[in-house]
Amino acid sequence: MKSKTPFKLNLIMACTSLALLSMAQTAMAEDAATDSEYTLLDSIKQGKPLTSFRLRYEEVNQDGYQPANLIGTTTAAPNNLTRNNQLNDAEGVTLRSLIGWQTAPFHNFSFTAQAINVSKFDDDFNDSTNGTLVNGVSNQPNKVQYAKIVDPDDTDVNQLFVDWTGIKNTRVRLGRQQINLDNVRFIGDIGFRQVMQVFDGMTVLNKSVPDTEIYAGHIERVKQITTELRGDGALDIVNVKYRISPTESLVSYAYLSGFSDLGFGRGWFGNAPLAGGGTKNGTLNQNADQGNKIFGARLDGVHKIDDEWKALYTAEYAKQTNYNGGDSRIDAHYYKLGGGAAYGNFTLRADQELLSSNNGNYAFQTPFGTNHLFQGWVDKFLVTPLEGIKDTFLTANYKYGDFLFFADYHVYKSDENFHTVGSGALTNGNKFGTEWNTAVTYNVNKNIMTKLEYGRFTEDDHYALTSANLPGATATTIANANRGRIRDTEKIWLTAMYTF
Repeated sequence: MKSKTPFKLNLIMACTSLALLSMAQTAMAEDAATDSEYTLLDSIKQGKPLTSFRLRYEEVNQDGYQPANLIGTTTAAPNNLTRNNQLNDAEGVTLRSLIGWQTAPFHNFSFTAQAINVSKFDDDFNDSTNGTLVNGVSNQPNKVQYAKIVDPDDTDVNQLFVDWTGIKNTRVRLGRQQINLDNVRFIGDIGFRQVMQVFDGMTVLNKSVPDTEIYAGHIERVKQITTELRGDGALDIVNVKYRISPTESLVSYAYLSGFSDLGFGRGWFGNAPLAGGGTKNGTLNQNADQGNKIFGARLDGVHKIDDEWKALYTAEYAKQTNYNGGDSRIDAHYYKLGGGAAYGNFTLRADQELLSSNNGNYAFQTPFGTNHLFQGWVDKFLVTPLEGIKDTFLTANYKYGDFLFFADYHVYKSDENFHTVGSGALTNGNKFGTEWNTAVTYNVNKNIMTKLEYGRFTEDDHYALTSANLPGATATTIANANRGRIRDTEKIWLTAMYTF
């Protein structure tokens, strides 16, 4: 196991020290103060709420089978993969309650605390509570017959941090916190899901250099949307943004993850051989070290042409390799290129995003990003397939009064050709499928938001999760490959949210 510091103890000690220092400063100030002086109580009163309630209905209609290793198993046949139990549609009604408060600064300190509760009112779905995020793996034994909705029950501390602003143009933040950088492709809180992703550590934001923001952080634990708390390693963050104009920026970044296990092992590296060497069901690759580093740059903006027209553009490139003992197969690159135009309240743009493959052994991954926003909302590609993915898509937005309309259309192809079910060919398929998404948001007032969303993915070439379907494969291994297909899926969400 990788070495790690006793972060929880250090965090408690640091927060306690900061609180004691703040209290000491308060006591000294109050001893010499007049009644009109700003007090600690004033800072609490003049703070702001971090409270909201979000009620959501989600339905998932997904073709395919229940997990092969959990159906029809007996002592005599522990891996009966030939039964075709269809996956049931999923329905869920959940309520997320966030209750919190952030104080105003007092002697350069402010304190933030926020609790989270996610409750299920209808739970006919598989919620991924064992921490595995890969779509093809169902992991809530009593709900194995249902498709996934990754919204588990949860009652926990969502955020708990201290801010210090004693240095000009600088904010130091220590504790559990949400982090959203740039377009949240690489670092985000996955706010769409009811349980958000949050980070335990220290971050620093500095704006001393004109038009420049320097963000750095050291994270020692990550709470994922499955409620799993990952602490075997650390994440170091550096993000430097130069603002060309208020709406245009150039960013360079480095994200160094020493986490050996983020719950993606088999999804990142594929299944180990089903026979030979005593391995089966992906045992070796499930435990492969996921330590990796990403270096990249991003140019993005909205450039005003006149009072009606604006030009939109994005150009981004990143490289990902192994880090801190990570698996040697981690070696891939990323790019996004696109642009479009906005006229009044209407925007239209075309983009292409590539997460490349290392010769079919590994593909570029974004384990800390808000991946729901990328490669479509149906979430077929939260983990990039081994053969990589090239996503070419169109996006349109239109704002009319308090309504916002959205639509996009995706064509998904692989970077390397992939195996297809039953083909017996090494380089047979290259098109995963297509997807379209649409949504309408209605802001009732400044506190109440409602939203209706729909997404549909349509499979094209029949992707095989393993190469077990090559000549000589048995009926069992072909059935296992067949269950790796990226099946037709449609989802609908209806959301109502009240924010204080």
